[in-house]
Amino acid sequence: MAANTFGTLLTLTTFGESHGEAIGGILDHVPAGLQIDFQAIQNQMNRRRPGQSQWVSPRNESDAITFLSGIFEGKTTGTPIGFIIPNADKKSVDYDKIKDAYRPSHADFTYDKKYGFRDYRGGGRSSARETAVRVAAGALVEQLLPNVQITAYVSQIGSIKTDSYQNNVTRSLVDQSEIRCPVPELSQQMLELLTDLKQKGDSVGGVIDCIVKGVPAGLGEPIFDKLHAALGRAMLSINAVKGFEIGSGFQAAGMFGSRHNDTFLPDGTTTTNHSGGIQGGISNGMDICFRVAFKPVATIMQDQKTINALGEEVVLEAKGRHDPCVVPRAVPIVEAMTALVLADFYLLQKIQSSI
Repeated sequence: MAANTFGTLLTLTTFGESHGEAIGGILDHVPAGLQIDFQAIQNQMNRRRPGQSQWVSPRNESDAITFLSGIFEGKTTGTPIGFIIPNADKKSVDYDKIKDAYRPSHADFTYDKKYGFRDYRGGGRSSARETAVRVAAGALVEQLLPNVQITAYVSQIGSIKTDSYQNNVTRSLVDQSEIRCPVPELSQQMLELLTDLKQKGDSVGGVIDCIVKGVPAGLGEPIFDKLHAALGRAMLSINAVKGFEIGSGFQAAGMFGSRHNDTFLPDGTTTTNHSGGIQGGISNGMDICFRVAFKPVATIMQDQKTINALGEEVVLEAKGRHDPCVVPRAVPIVEAMTALVLADFYLLQKIQSSI
């Protein structure tokens, strides 16, 4: 499995499976001398971890990180930063009955076809458990960007959604909602929907909006390494993501240029932000705004028809511990992948500026 590394200059390599001894990562090319706020990292881990409320998987993981290298006396040394996150609450027996069956819309079938073998315990390497490593890495490299504020929030669950980007959100405001939706009346409706779905053993999809403030103009590369292309690739690498749009997104297809164009003001800002903070693949100094769409959680607590490895039709009786909707816990994952992309482009820009 080759594609385990993300980034161009600043890279993250992840390892581990859902029910292995631990998951972990190696961050390379983080500059030396960065003072690390370990509590800020753990705070983001706590926002992603399972077992935090009745609306998410009851798997009980503290997600405490052990740093193995690359940090000395609280500062980065410039060498690879290695870290692990133990898998403490494994219940692999839950998956014994489905080890020969392909769960609908999971990676069971495709992994088997690609490798001729798969780890059926919680999905193995294809499990969203791997994203804990991304959150740890993202929370660390975000500290390279002190003037940048990355805030993601739930904007839609099922058919319940906000009308537009919520520009004045903060993480503390987002976390006032159990569902991480900063609009109180919609948050309550979403909770009622999840309560109903949990009783029915079903799941639902949703959307996460992300707004990034303080990004300087000039980050990104023309042609193949456009900033919005890198953000799209990062978001689409997250489990269950099915869609990405930036700025006006798909709505732009129905607009006229006279309305869509972002008119410049003398200070270089624009009167509107249909571009989502990126033009020509390069940041323009305006807020970067994008949306990420997640499909419903594939494991549902209902019997489903499927096939096994022999091609025989079987009935799948779902076992395990799963979220009725993934988006509340995915908020810090979106923020982490955003931080990894921006930190990578930030360091690339510093190198180019020094030449």
